Amino acid sequence: MRADRLKLDDQLCFALYAATNAVTRAYRPRLAEIGLTYPQYLIMLVLWQDGPRTLGAIARRLCLAQNAITPLVDRLEKAGLVTRTRDPADRRVITIALTETGESLHDGAARAQHEVKCETLLDEAELAALRSTLFALVDRMKTETGHADIAHAPAHPAPDLADGG
Repeated sequence: MRADRLKLDDQLCFALYAATNAVTRAYRPRLAEIGLTYPQYLIMLVLWQDGPRTLGAIARRLCLAQNAITPLVDRLEKAGLVTRTRDPADRRVITIALTETGESLHDGAARAQHEVKCETLLDEAELAALRSTLFALVDRMKTETGHADIAHAPAHPAPDLADGG
């Protein structure tokens, strides 16, 4: 047996994967109460925070390819939570905006986020430190790999302690 064998518990990727699964499992029933899946929730967060955005801007903000969010936006639109508007000057540019119904989900989503934050049993300083470390890792990985699909995502500022999750 080799001493340098790969061990699951030594893998950063597995620790991140397991943590992500735990957090998204905690969100799932809470978001279901307001009719959102976790990936849809991420898109709604961008719109609640940043206002109307193009598909490309949302994709960059979430560090995803545009074709990964298009079906999610389709479902949000069918549910009456967002609208799509083509730019009259350039019909290729589509802006996504919240409807009144979409805006009305904000308080329920904030409640879900607060409940998940409490479930972590982390205090504000621990949450802030964890987010900061993870965003620094993302920024380093973007720099090292130079991935074009996420290279223009905004740098992540120091976390606001009031935002919680």
